[in-house]
Amino acid sequence: MTEYAASWSGGKDSCFACWKAVSQGLTVSHLLNFINTDSTRAMSHGLDRKLIALQAQAMGLPILQQEVTWETYEVGFKAALRELKLKGITGLVTGDIHLQEHKDWIDRVCGESGIKAVLPLWGMDSTRLLADFIKAGFKAIVVSIKAEFFGKEWLGRQVDSKLISELNQLAAGLNIDVCGEGGEFHTFVYDGPTFKKPIKIGKSVPIARDNHYTLDILEYSLG
Repeated sequence: MTEYAASWSGGKDSCFACWKAVSQGLTVSHLLNFINTDSTRAMSHGLDRKLIALQAQAMGLPILQQEVTWETYEVGFKAALRELKLKGITGLVTGDIHLQEHKDWIDRVCGESGIKAVLPLWGMDSTRLLADFIKAGFKAIVVSIKAEFFGKEWLGRQVDSKLISELNQLAAGLNIDVCGEGGEFHTFVYDGPTFKKPIKIGKSVPIARDNHYTLDILEYSLG
């Protein structure tokens, strides 16, 4: 049986890609997450590594959390793929949607590592993707935003139809992607059809750094 790992950021796109891959008959048996060596937080979203690990626990899947820096990212990525291959993994599922340079990088790095890259969301319309994510039963909140596009009141907001409507309104006047594909915002998934138990989120505080606002989730537990 061919087994796959899912590249996992903790957000909606990686989660939805994993779900779609499984829905298409693939066996996803591991999650792969990258942690910033300097901060011990997730590379893309800045979330506590323990919070990401709790998602894996909620899904009943083992997770490999590879420590990297931006300078060592590719080397660390390939090292993680080698480790996963030893566990029988032959493919990697990613949540890329339409940034060609990201797809080219994933295709190259996976190809050089002897791993098949699978991109279930590739080419999807961003608004349709968000709507399908919600319709499937996933629940997520906004945890990181670029200050040039959003005020910190967006932190902690639910990913719902109202949010989609407001994102589309913003996208009409600003150069942003409704799914945040350019890093405009990031989310954290706390429940959904792939979760055996929801993650309960407690005390959280906003943090401003590097032209971003990030929601630091201080209290959380498995539902």
